[in-house]
Amino acid sequence: MMSLMRNPPTKRADSKRESKDRILDAAARRLREEGLGGAGIAAVMRDAGLTHGAFYSHFSTKDELASAAFGHAIGTGRPHWIKPSHGESWRARLTSLAKRYLTPAHRDDLATSCAFAALGSEAARGSDQFRSSYERELRTSLAAICDDDTDAKRLDDAIALMALCVGGMTLSRAVADPQFSARILRSAQAAAAKVAEDQPHRGGPHGQH
Repeated sequence: MMSLMRNPPTKRADSKRESKDRILDAAARRLREEGLGGAGIAAVMRDAGLTHGAFYSHFSTKDELASAAFGHAIGTGRPHWIKPSHGESWRARLTSLAKRYLTPAHRDDLATSCAFAALGSEAARGSDQFRSSYERELRTSLAAICDDDTDAKRLDDAIALMALCVGGMTLSRAVADPQFSARILRSAQAAAAKVAEDQPHRGGPHGQH
């Protein structure tokens, strides 16, 4: 009897989590492809295969949805771009991250691309809530690049690398000439390598010899 009584609430909770995940997946995809303007409640709920009314079981406002969807987009994408350290030097880590990020395939695939590049300019004009979400995820990504090393110089390097990657990706998408776009990606990669060249040869992200 007790087991039978527990199942319905558990199933409802699972169903609610599944519905929220579907909403976040749909909203994150629209944010990447169309920006904040494309992530309207009606469109997101249609993409998620849910009714408009179901939205309010999970979120109070469109801005709350956008902030949560941005965090979802970055959180699911971050492990693809920022791999755990495997003892490589800091130089190798910065260089490999730039090479992995600044590619034509990443440039062309908006649906699963990095939301930092997709929404950087919009975040600057966004609500305080959305900007806070952007900053929180940026800080988390910088810490992941540094592999949680708190050295101030490494954080500066990570910020420079992120600026080159996100800025390079943004510019490469903004131009019409494919050859110029490819040149932007190559130039940003080369600049990222120069950031790394200034670093000492150390055994890993925490400075092991």
